[in-house]
Amino acid sequence: MGCLAIIGGTGLTRLPELQVTGRESLETPFGSPSAELVRGLLAGREVLFLARHGDPHRIPPHRVNYRANLWALREAGATAVVAVNAVGGIDAVMPPGHFCVPDDVIDYTWGRASTFFEDDLEQVTHIDFTQPYDESLRQKLLAVLVAQGYAHSSNGIYGAAQGPRLESAAEIRRMERDGCAIVGMTGMPEAALARELELPYACLALVVNPAAGKAQGPIRMEDIEAVMAAGMARVGAVLAGVIGTL
Repeated sequence: MGCLAIIGGTGLTRLPELQVTGRESLETPFGSPSAELVRGLLAGREVLFLARHGDPHRIPPHRVNYRANLWALREAGATAVVAVNAVGGIDAVMPPGHFCVPDDVIDYTWGRASTFFEDDLEQVTHIDFTQPYDESLRQKLLAVLVAQGYAHSSNGIYGAAQGPRLESAAEIRRMERDGCAIVGMTGMPEAALARELELPYACLALVVNPAAGKAQGPIRMEDIEAVMAAGMARVGAVLAGVIGTL
């Protein structure tokens, strides 16, 4: 039987609400995933959980083995993926603590292994990426956010930056001109790889800081950590709510 997979980003190395029933170490044709796959019960339903940056949190965004992560989740029985991402707010309606369920993405990353379709192919393979996120899964996330009364945006373009450094103010201004509402470092190639594996995929983004140039002074990690500490409990509640809709 298939189950929902949750990929935890910065601030969500472990999911406290998860009743752990097992752990799996899987090897893939693309190497090892970031961490053990944790199998457990959330709101009484079986889920898989994977810490994107490892446990402990030590793999930077540009070094995450996205291909191994998605491949391992599918092999373990995942039939859909909700990715949790900590992001910066570009649009003024995206203050710290705000949720966004993006409906599109722009990829500014480079040098990352970004496809399963590159070696020993019988023919060149292209996927349709017109809508990067699964609409049905997005709507389930939005329904839970509404029901739980959390401030959120029902759409927005996710700008995927290379990292691990934060962006310059000029880079954020460019993203804003391109239409991006939020900026993160792990949204791609994760979304595209899920599409290649035909895994429905949606993103639950928590804004943890104003993007560069959007607030007075430098971005301070202690401020980000404080927002994440408060916000991740709400993330857990949203995930538990989504499980109940599947």
